[in-house]
Amino acid sequence: MSVNVKIQQAGLSLAGQYRSRQLYSLEDRLMPRDLDEAYLIQREYQKNISEEQGAIAGYKLAATTKALQEANGVSEPCLGIMLEDNIRRSPCTLNASDFVQLALECEVAVRLGTDLPPTGAPYDRGRVSEAVASLSAAFEVIDIRRTPGMDPKVQFITGVAANVFNAGVVMGDPVSEWRNLDLQAAYGSMTINDEMVGDGHGSDVMGHPLEPLAWLANKLAEQGLGLTAGMVIITGSIVSPKPVNAGDTASIMIEGLGGAEITIV
Repeated sequence: MSVNVKIQQAGLSLAGQYRSRQLYSLEDRLMPRDLDEAYLIQREYQKNISEEQGAIAGYKLAATTKALQEANGVSEPCLGIMLEDNIRRSPCTLNASDFVQLALECEVAVRLGTDLPPTGAPYDRGRVSEAVASLSAAFEVIDIRRTPGMDPKVQFITGVAANVFNAGVVMGDPVSEWRNLDLQAAYGSMTINDEMVGDGHGSDVMGHPLEPLAWLANKLAEQGLGLTAGMVIITGSIVSPKPVNAGDTASIMIEGLGGAEITIV
């Protein structure tokens, strides 16, 4: 089987599993050899889903801590794609029945004001900061579809191919006057049904919430791709995934950036 045929078939397989609400898995013949191939499958999968959910409108970052990277046998974060129809504003209502297992994370969201083209690489935090129009407190919406009992390394690379379980974002109000904020020290927290379920600081995300943006711009440049004005990027967990169910309410708050709210029905 040629690589191109494998990528197409794997992408179609994951899209079919997505539509039929299955847990994600790939046959041995369709398993990505490495992360580069997993990203090719991810893009093919999202190309199929974009027929219903709109064009690529942003990206997510995952595995932004050393502990998570070591646990998965990698030395860098990983990325996922966000589609237009899945970028939502707070306050927001989500239907639990639309997901296999809905979960939420607390993150900093970036909206770009200018492009970060591949020709501009390598990027650092200072350069990507210049392209940021606004920041927001944001929920990452994820749909946990891991197959139980799968070897952890296989589960990880399958998850990357399956878009790292991303199901979009819910963003709070944009903050354009963010440059004087101490984003490293900024405290973030999440409550579910008015009970605190997790907290952390901006420094938990690669030392600073905009470091993942620089990593992403450079990683996409390796693939011949860039980021464009208007895109939304969520930069990694300040609060790790928390499952939610119908009847729950969730709120997040990040110091200097405000908050966001979700009701699950």
